[in-house]
Amino acid sequence: MSERRNPAMRIGVLALQGDFAAHIKMLEGLGAEGKAVRLPEHLEEIDGIIIPGGESTTIGKLMVIYNLQEVLQRKIQEGVPIWGTCAGLILLAKETDNALLGQPLLASMNIRVRRNAFGSQRESFETDLSVPALGEAPFHTFFIRGPAVESVGPGVEVLATLDDGTIVAVREGTLLGTAFHPEVSGDPRFHQYFLRIVQGVKG
Repeated sequence: MSERRNPAMRIGVLALQGDFAAHIKMLEGLGAEGKAVRLPEHLEEIDGIIIPGGESTTIGKLMVIYNLQEVLQRKIQEGVPIWGTCAGLILLAKETDNALLGQPLLASMNIRVRRNAFGSQRESFETDLSVPALGEAPFHTFFIRGPAVESVGPGVEVLATLDDGTIVAVREGTLLGTAFHPEVSGDPRFHQYFLRIVQGVKG
């Protein structure tokens, strides 16, 4: 059975901005099918969705232009697993500290997020994270103008924090959020973790 880890899982990767190709490559390396999503019809027969990094305001506006916002919100309500990385995490949050007025958000995770949390001097940095859900080995992470989770509400599990306690990875049911970019790490464990969530829903 181990040879057919994710034989029929179809994961849509929002391809409006950001390094969506790296996510698709990582998924396909794990035996899942990665599919670039630019239009609502691309979300048909999808088992899970990844919203990659980029600029959250731009991605939000493009979601509206391409009529994706309502479809994504409906998928979330239906229990389709969604994983937001960096800008994707901002879009999933119910609250952000400094989102532009009128910026479209999916507003689904019971978290408050701070955009560009690490300031101009630390716009990009790398660090090793302890992520118990992934096993004992640390996960090497890349933060590129990353956000941070300021607070979590009921039902939200904190998966990882920085040494100072800053929350950088969370899960709420079928929703997953990371403030960093796992797709550039070369370590497939976060993608494997997301696929396990998808598999749990598929049954």
